[in-house]
Amino acid sequence: MTRNTADSERTDSRPSRSDDAVEASPVRTQAAARADRLAEENARLRAAYARSMQGTYRHTARWLAVIGAVAVLGGGLVHHGRPVLFALGATGLFGAVLTYYLTPGRFVAATVGDCVSAAAAANAQALVDDLALEDDRRYLPGTDPSSVRLFVPQRADSDPPADAAGPFVTRPAERGLVLEPTGGRLLAAFERTLDGPLPAEPTVAATRLADGLVEQFELASEADPAVDPDDGRATVAVHSAVFGDVDRFDHPVASFLAVGFAAALDRPVDLEVEPGADRSEWLITCRWDPA
Repeated sequence: MTRNTADSERTDSRPSRSDDAVEASPVRTQAAARADRLAEENARLRAAYARSMQGTYRHTARWLAVIGAVAVLGGGLVHHGRPVLFALGATGLFGAVLTYYLTPGRFVAATVGDCVSAAAAANAQALVDDLALEDDRRYLPGTDPSSVRLFVPQRADSDPPADAAGPFVTRPAERGLVLEPTGGRLLAAFERTLDGPLPAEPTVAATRLADGLVEQFELASEADPAVDPDDGRATVAVHSAVFGDVDRFDHPVASFLAVGFAAALDRPVDLEVEPGADRSEWLITCRWDPA
């Protein structure tokens, strides 16, 4: 009788599973509520950022409209220089309309692009490792920027494939993997902003490509090219590149440069990427046959 009573007391003193569930339930509820609040806060911050950027564009549009209106008014009042004032006014008003109505309505954070780029690079690198391919990255020219291809050979002395259709090249002397590089479509978009294709002179092409990285695509805060045409080499020091480490497989920054040189010079280009002296600096080297 005494043992049963003691067991009963010990049993009563232990918290039951139902009690644990009752205690855990408020914790889960609080965690869920906190997650909901964080999601709402993130959505609010994204919306606020988008409104801020839209406000910046539209503020610029208003000032362009003011400048254009003042120039047109001045052209109506002042006889001398009237054509110049009218031209300036028309340019200002036209720029205001374009800036106002072409304001982007959605802004994608760099971290989102980094996640997507990292996953794609990891998948491609896993495929290369599984096929036991070399670490060489060779960019083969095509008829246009979109047809440039990335060739990863099975052996260091493999010949570039005569048919770059890919993705798997099984001919003995050309075995490897042929992929569409991420820089191909970037270069195609970049060339649409130019008067024509990239110049075939390596130094000029390097300057144009570096400007495209920084000024148009904003993929880096700074890009300083150093070109040795006689040696067939161009090294671009890139600072604060987006989308993570530039030595990832076919990183957009390095790929854009390699594709650009391959298309401009119409020659295969070998790509090497290594970290620079500064933590935010990467050295991207493109090599080609100068002969």
